[in-house]
Amino acid sequence: MTDTPADTTADTPFQLYDQQFNSRLLLGTSRYPSPAVLEAAVRRSQPAMVTASLRRQGSNSADVADAGASFWQLLKQLNVPVLPNTAGCMSVQEAITTAQMAREVFDTPWIKLELIGDDYTLQPDTLNLVQAAKTLIDDGFKVLPYCTEDLVLCQRLVDVGCQAVMPWAAPIGTGRGPANPYAMQVLRERLSVPLIVDAGLGRPSHACTVMEWGFDGVLLNTAVALAQDPVQMAGAFADAVHAGRAAYLSGAMAEQTAAQPSTPTLGMPFWHQA
Repeated sequence: MTDTPADTTADTPFQLYDQQFNSRLLLGTSRYPSPAVLEAAVRRSQPAMVTASLRRQGSNSADVADAGASFWQLLKQLNVPVLPNTAGCMSVQEAITTAQMAREVFDTPWIKLELIGDDYTLQPDTLNLVQAAKTLIDDGFKVLPYCTEDLVLCQRLVDVGCQAVMPWAAPIGTGRGPANPYAMQVLRERLSVPLIVDAGLGRPSHACTVMEWGFDGVLLNTAVALAQDPVQMAGAFADAVHAGRAAYLSGAMAEQTAAQPSTPTLGMPFWHQA
């Protein structure tokens, strides 16, 4: 009787800060054809969290909540944790103020920190992002910083207390997929905190690829919202994330420089025998 091999593909829970999630997909909530399509896409993909942008539309949080009452109500109906973000903020103080307003409106310490340094590429402000992250962490926030794939930047974010970072694969909304695979794979090798690929993924195959590299999750918006069928695409991405994670845990075969026979030779045919 032989022993049953140990299951080497058993996964560990997806944990961010002190909370565990059942999904490794996060989904944005903007640019969908209608609220009904957004709702259907979320229900189809079952993301860990949905992101929501808080715009400074009034002098206090009540004004903001009133302006988007129907949207906030939809988010509550989805029964999925909300990850507010500081989209569009281009200064440290603006990002901090927006995060503090979001905490009041959504009653959550979670924040996706976006601090934009270039309004054309929407590249993160790599010079001031660490300062903003530290200020928010010191204020009790659970910060998920949107950043580039730069190793030193990501390490500095971890050093100031970020327990996860969110590097882009390519500029927001381009759908190009990983533009710098080498840097992203080095980032995965060097950092032990959860890494969520945020921005630049356009196809489910892109999501599967980064998950195969060992990234812990992906955040999507445009790739789903602007698909011809957002609901079906949301499901496709959810499946791709799951498949990529399973492939990573399974351990891919090593690449070979030459062809290798896949059919074993058990013996010579009888007509080759003397």
